[in-house]
Amino acid sequence: MRAAIEAHLHSHHVARVIYGAIIGLSVILVQESHPPAAGVVVASLIATAIAVALAELYSDVVATEARTHQRVARERLGHIGAEAAAVAFGVAFPAAFFVLAAAGAMELDTAFRLAKWSGLGLIGFYGFAAARLAGAPLLGCILQALFAAMIGAVLIALKALVH
Repeated sequence: MRAAIEAHLHSHHVARVIYGAIIGLSVILVQESHPPAAGVVVASLIATAIAVALAELYSDVVATEARTHQRVARERLGHIGAEAAAVAFGVAFPAAFFVLAAAGAMELDTAFRLAKWSGLGLIGFYGFAAARLAGAPLLGCILQALFAAMIGAVLIALKALVH
């Protein structure tokens, strides 16, 4: 398991998962004020994940072809697809909490709370891991994690101010 986590942290997918997690957190925050049924939240997250992943895929293909003046090779298309899938994973990850809520394993409010704070935790974890892998001291890692988590905290604070 540790090897899989280390391999993931050394990949380009980290940036895409973070990007997706921020989008997923935004979707959650928008729906929290007037919460729909848990199944609607799941569908919203999955639809958003698909839309953002397809936008990533299309924009990367077009940009690559414009930059290189060549069609995208299959191998490169596979890499672009994997990065788009990482974004989709980041967006859709919180859907798991709402699947549990739909199944009656938790209350909808609990699903929103867990989705919100796990997204914040994930963003902070990646900040901590990146600093650690870059050789920063523990205090530097904690500060970078807190700074990264501030992205999500700002979204949460903005939502609280609006409502």
